[in-house]
Amino acid sequence: MATYGILLFDTAQELDFAGPWEVLTTSSGLRDGADDVVLVAERSAPVRCSQGMRVLPEHTLDDHPPLDVVLVPGGYGAREVEPHNARVTGWLADTAARAAWVVGVCTGAFLLHAAGPARARRVATHRQYEEALEERGDVTVVRDARYVVDGNLLTSQGVSAGIDSTLWLVGHLHGREHARAVRRALQYDPAPPYLADEPLPAP
Repeated sequence: MATYGILLFDTAQELDFAGPWEVLTTSSGLRDGADDVVLVAERSAPVRCSQGMRVLPEHTLDDHPPLDVVLVPGGYGAREVEPHNARVTGWLADTAARAAWVVGVCTGAFLLHAAGPARARRVATHRQYEEALEERGDVTVVRDARYVVDGNLLTSQGVSAGIDSTLWLVGHLHGREHARAVRRALQYDPAPPYLADEPLPAP
């Protein structure tokens, strides 16, 4: 049994955490509810995300269960606000040190860099922010990789790439056939990625 903790904060990008949430909870369901997936935030109040979604965290930084995996989404808050929040960065550094896996989606890599786990590591982030992350120093940004694994640090490119990285994670933890079963359950088949120009099938 594992406990996956997803860190939330104001202006977190919705799909950065909702996509992995679907992967992780579906994985748990296929394993008869063997794993827990919890939402953690600095405070218990609802978090207002990047596109306006309001999400109610289940736990605060002080009252969550031990986390085997901690996941950090991206968004404006991950780039510009939370890296300067000593309470969040301190919590993330301590939690990451005890976790088996640390996962960053999109610009969540900025917050992981500020907290320490992404320092001196190879990471992926949203293509629009690769240079900005490199400019912070002590990090190697890998371009043209949907996700990057460096030790127990797993980071991905922007937004939807978090689905791919967490599928990789559940496959690493529970086997490729399990990851394929999760993908089938989600009907996630991104190739080709854009079909709007194709005619609709005949009724």
